[in-house]
Amino acid sequence: MTPPDGSSSLTGPEDASILDVVGIDQLGERIYRFVLANGGANAEAVAARFRIAQADAESRLTGLRMHGLIAQRYGTDADYAPVDPRVAIRVLADSHSDRISRILQTVPSLAAEFDTAISGRGDTDQTQLLSDPDAVAGWYVRLQHQAQHEFMAFDRPPYVSASANPLEPVILDRGVTWRAVYAAESFDGEGNWEEAQRLAERGEQARVAPTLPIKLAIADRATALVSLTLDADRTQALVTTSASLIEAFCVLFEYYWASAIPIPSERADAAAVQATVAENGDLVRTLVPSRNATREEQVLLTLIGAGLKDDVIARQLGISSRTLRRRSQDLMIELGAANRFQAGVEATKRGWV
Repeated sequence: MTPPDGSSSLTGPEDASILDVVGIDQLGERIYRFVLANGGANAEAVAARFRIAQADAESRLTGLRMHGLIAQRYGTDADYAPVDPRVAIRVLADSHSDRISRILQTVPSLAAEFDTAISGRGDTDQTQLLSDPDAVAGWYVRLQHQAQHEFMAFDRPPYVSASANPLEPVILDRGVTWRAVYAAESFDGEGNWEEAQRLAERGEQARVAPTLPIKLAIADRATALVSLTLDADRTQALVTTSASLIEAFCVLFEYYWASAIPIPSERADAAAVQATVAENGDLVRTLVPSRNATREEQVLLTLIGAGLKDDVIARQLGISSRTLRRRSQDLMIELGAANRFQAGVEATKRGWV
């Protein structure tokens, strides 16, 4: 049972007022609940209950009245009664929805001002040159927001923003197909491999290539952002909507995608099994290897095939370089391979990678 003192609130897990979006803080919400639970209150009662000055209590009650949550009773200057929240809260929410809609309606004009400031002129070209790191980072975020169907990316250093991408899971949850090819050096940093695996489990289709010539992001095959230099001390990139340029970048992406090694994930493994089981609705008989590769073996083969250095691989797997060499040797003996390239070929034949 809710006590009539405002101690129980509409707050969420972090104890922030759920009404703060309309300008009512936690204390304001508690006062509102106090008036609501008691069927009415005056400034003196509120001041006593919440140990605040009576003038402050009067100001708080006036604020709730201005929001339409309480009404001042007729014939008195200090007594307030609650308005039915089924009406008051809904009207308050609707009024702010209207304000948000008006804000969203200004997006086209604000975007035009932004583009004018970036380009330095009123017209918008198909292709823009970017030399500011913040502008490049901003465009990368913008492309993620724009993507409705497909997002393709080459990931490699140097980076102009944090390598972890908090927006990507949101885009994946929206149903966008996200394909990324990582350069081997992308995993030199601590935790980068774990981050790539986490995103793969969320639905990113990820592969690793020994090296990549550029940094690239393409949204819906309609807008592309591409690096013009890989100099960490100098940022220069191109953003374009030119159909011919984007087609060329898509061909380049598909070329590297076809030869890159998939990053193992449970989601990807399940998709591969489904692909072998069903084709045109019929059961497809497939060659089953003598045993399946363990997750550690899949990761090891992926990193070896991508050309990562032994010390980097050992760090990502959390083992010593000596242990890595022993496990790599054991794996090549089992695969009947004389070198790492042959190990990758045989592992592919067995469906291990």
